Amino acid sequence: MAAELKMQPQPSAALELLDSLVTSVFLLDRELHVTYLNAAAQTLLGLSPNQVLGRRITDAVRGAESLLPLFERARQGGEGVVQRELAWPAAGGVDRILDCAVTEVALGGAASGLLLEIEDITQHRRLTRENALLAQLGGSRLMVRQLAHEIKNPLGGLRGAAQLLERELLDPALREYTRVIISEADRLTNLLDCMLGPGRPPAKQRVNMHELLERVYRLLRGEAHEEVAIERDYDPSLPVIEVDPNHIIQAMLNLGRNAIQALSSGREESPARATARDGQAPGELAPRLTLRTRVATNVGIGGQRHRLVASIQFEDNGPGVPADIRDTIFYPLVSGRSAGSGLGLGIAQDLVSRHGGLIEFDSAPGRTIFVIYLPMDTVTV
Repeated sequence: MAAELKMQPQPSAALELLDSLVTSVFLLDRELHVTYLNAAAQTLLGLSPNQVLGRRITDAVRGAESLLPLFERARQGGEGVVQRELAWPAAGGVDRILDCAVTEVALGGAASGLLLEIEDITQHRRLTRENALLAQLGGSRLMVRQLAHEIKNPLGGLRGAAQLLERELLDPALREYTRVIISEADRLTNLLDCMLGPGRPPAKQRVNMHELLERVYRLLRGEAHEEVAIERDYDPSLPVIEVDPNHIIQAMLNLGRNAIQALSSGREESPARATARDGQAPGELAPRLTLRTRVATNVGIGGQRHRLVASIQFEDNGPGVPADIRDTIFYPLVSGRSAGSGLGLGIAQDLVSRHGGLIEFDSAPGRTIFVIYLPMDTVTV
């Protein structure tokens, strides 16, 4: 970032220099009114000078309240202060990650103000995390294949028991439950066959992603506690996509179940949260999982740039992913729950990767979001 700035007698030359920087730069007076922002800052915020100049930065720029402690420290200490990897709210509910620096500067005469420099490192951080996720995937795939052998064996017995039970049931409504068991056992057997096979490509079909999500929704709704709200927020513009339905259903189920289990653990830790649906205490939130679809554009995954990508999101308001496992959460046997198997997320990542996609996540207490990115077209970078 730029070093401490002392405005020269020819301020226009200095401002021209600031306008040429790729770092976003703001000049503020002592009351935090914006007196200048360069072209990079306008691009970052999507705001014109007429919308910002003369206004307090906290009034003009959404999320600028998080910078108030930096401003105060810079004014008190007289030295530059830096905040690394600051989460900045952006459109669409996904935070940008910024490096921010604040320095007290002389604006001419006895006047002084603050120089705010912002560098958007969201893409750099995303690429770093993506490379780490892909490295994890290569190391975990062998273990997943070994575990698949152990999982497949009891499925035959489960299916056979369900068939015997179905013959004894006279009520058609009860037989519907055994059909679900048989259907899911068959689906899991096919899934394991694919995972155990010699790298066979997915059996892709043209499908409506929302139809797959509706199936996932029904299964999750049946498994979740009645006080867990499951909401759907679908983008009707999402086109038909070619995927292996069994693979993607399983990946989505794993993410949904992971969220429900996190919500349940949060509910046990804080019983007051469970009452936050009807007559809840002020400030308490009901446990909620949102299934969301969006179309993302110009997304890079594993060395390829994709013009259109299906973004399938699972967002919950649970306690969040524990900080000590965030870097290894997609490894097999890594779980934030004492009773967790640690298999679901690793398997989901493996299945999505077979479609050229990737699962990413962002987590904080009260908001955790896992996103499946599935390419709909590909252009090599």
